[in-house]
Amino acid sequence: MVFDYIDGAAGEGVAEARNLAALRDITLEPRVLVNVTERDIGSTVFDHAGKVPFGISPMGMCNLSGPGADIMLARIAAKHQVPCGVSTVASTSLETMIEEADGHAWFQLYFSGDGSGTTKLVERAKAAGYKTLIMTLDVPEVGRRPRELRRGFKMPFRIGPMQFIDFALHPQWSISSLLSGAPDLANFKAPGFTFDRTESRALADWDFLKRLRDQWDGNLVAKGVTHVDDAVRLQKEGVDAIQVSSHGGRQLDSAPPPILALQAIRQALGPDYPLFYDTGMRSGEDVIKAYMMGADFVFFGRAMQFAIAAGGRDGLSAFWKLIADEASLTLAQMGRVSMPGPGTRF
Repeated sequence: MVFDYIDGAAGEGVAEARNLAALRDITLEPRVLVNVTERDIGSTVFDHAGKVPFGISPMGMCNLSGPGADIMLARIAAKHQVPCGVSTVASTSLETMIEEADGHAWFQLYFSGDGSGTTKLVERAKAAGYKTLIMTLDVPEVGRRPRELRRGFKMPFRIGPMQFIDFALHPQWSISSLLSGAPDLANFKAPGFTFDRTESRALADWDFLKRLRDQWDGNLVAKGVTHVDDAVRLQKEGVDAIQVSSHGGRQLDSAPPPILALQAIRQALGPDYPLFYDTGMRSGEDVIKAYMMGADFVFFGRAMQFAIAAGGRDGLSAFWKLIADEASLTLAQMGRVSMPGPGTRF
């Protein structure tokens, strides 16, 4: 059940496969006889210099991949001074996460219901010291993910006979999770905060965005954008950055590859507007490809959870180093010694 939640996608998985294929088919041009002995893969995001050119996308219920996964992600983000996205439905409270990330945390917000709970979460994030808010826009309703449905996955867990048997057949995961405390929706344990994953989010509109912009005086990122017209309007409405994404193919099975949308949106918005990217990245070469297509910074999602599931903290560290090393090696092959700065392109 847990694997199908993390690995699954909308519909038949066509969008996810299309995303991976689109990234795979982008080519990078090697260059020769360039001195690339000294290379720097650091990158700047919102005037902050990170040690690597990638961060961590907000992901719900990360502790399902392994006990303490949220904290592992927060701490490795702090070590490398890059953003760690903290989901509305994280397994660890937003207050704990920004502390563990040493301030390198961005809070991701879902609109739900009539928006009153959303407003309370914004104020809570502000009180906790968050400077950047990610508003996820591509979930007006939760996408239909058949693998989750077949497994009876619900958030929070509801244990029936099928789930009990599933957990019993995976004792290593079940026992370690039980000893560490079953993963739950940590941001909703406080009085007055409730969340229903199936609750409609369809009321969110441009008027809501204007109210949110007025309420939030920090950096505001709009995540889940693939249409050029939407991107142009978001820029005009005062959003500070756009994160081009299709939610990893987990929302609309017929969605276009966002890596191609990234290129079109960059052309529409010009060289200086901050554009971020996530979806489908699995390697350091993918990082460089996204920058080449117009990104100013990129974020990994489920691949981080795969690493934690495989090897815990050591698995995450190994994956992180692998991506950083691959990005550096890719720069060398291209005859480059650094990542492009804000407003500049490969």
